[in-house]
Amino acid sequence: MKIGIGSDHAGFEMKESLKAYLGSLGIEVLDFGAESAEAADYPDIGYPVAKAVAGSKVDMGVLICGSGIGMSIVANKVPGVRAALVGNPEVARLSREHNNANILVLGARVTSLDDAKTITKVFLETGFAGGRHKRRVDKIVMGETRKEEACMSKVHLIDHPLIQHKLSLVRDKNTGSKDFRDLVAEISTLMAYEVTRDLPLEKIQVETPIGTADAQVISGKKVGIIAVLRAGLGMIEGMLRLIPTAKVGHIGIYRDPDTLQPIDYYCKLPPDVGERDLILVDPMLATGGSATSAIRFLKDRGATNIKLVVLVAAPEGIKMVQDNHPDVDIYTAAIDKCLNSHGYIVPGLGDAGDRLFGTK
Repeated sequence: MKIGIGSDHAGFEMKESLKAYLGSLGIEVLDFGAESAEAADYPDIGYPVAKAVAGSKVDMGVLICGSGIGMSIVANKVPGVRAALVGNPEVARLSREHNNANILVLGARVTSLDDAKTITKVFLETGFAGGRHKRRVDKIVMGETRKEEACMSKVHLIDHPLIQHKLSLVRDKNTGSKDFRDLVAEISTLMAYEVTRDLPLEKIQVETPIGTADAQVISGKKVGIIAVLRAGLGMIEGMLRLIPTAKVGHIGIYRDPDTLQPIDYYCKLPPDVGERDLILVDPMLATGGSATSAIRFLKDRGATNIKLVVLVAAPEGIKMVQDNHPDVDIYTAAIDKCLNSHGYIVPGLGDAGDRLFGTK
């Protein structure tokens, strides 16, 4: 067995004694510091030990500070770690049997050295009981996974019946350019309701023909709608129907037909783009290359609040945007199966730009 041990200055003497004690039991010990009783910050020691345990560089860990609380907080910030602050041998046993704790935390100012040795020995010699306790520990692991996922952008699937009905008509290859343009604009208007759901409100009073009413208005938020040329133009009119005071910007990007990589050629944005809530629109999120490049354009020019709005998305495109811009939420009316060998969404709706403008 290999144990990682660490302490701050308050736990230094206990660490040194436990290190010698564990060595006498034939246990290999890897010392992460502190090196002396001079002042040391517990996070500087706690994180390396916790990461060593989570990364299986050591089998278990022992952390010591004055009360044990600081080291417990630090260690439990690391996914894969279950650190238990223990004050007696019975809790040490239960923390292993029931919780499968992999780091023992001790408070040098509240636990005697003799008790610390007994606690440590019980902790290291006790196995995990499994059974119903495994189910509970598995839920802890699931919670850690969800926490990591929460750091990624959210994908909002807008499945309102009117949107889904109109999207079916947009997908139909027999829909002509005029009807295609009208439908894309209508869907964009409907999607705008959901995209702007979190705009802040402020309370005002208005005089009605009958009396005074408490009311709410948008709290001075500046909105910008940015179209990825050329297909994004089809969504601008629909968005402006709902947000007529929004400023409009354009980013010119096309996809190389051979490499499928985005190539930019134009960018014209509102001068105060960094102060606006931006809605980036493009009907298709296929490989994600164009969207990722457009978002980078906006961030390079000071934008900090961006939402990506598309009609149809492929899983590959969603992943690329989330990997490169985890702070940008994605709004879509449909998530299709995959991309084909040419980088088109399957089943998709074809080339949105060609269908909007009647080109090939």
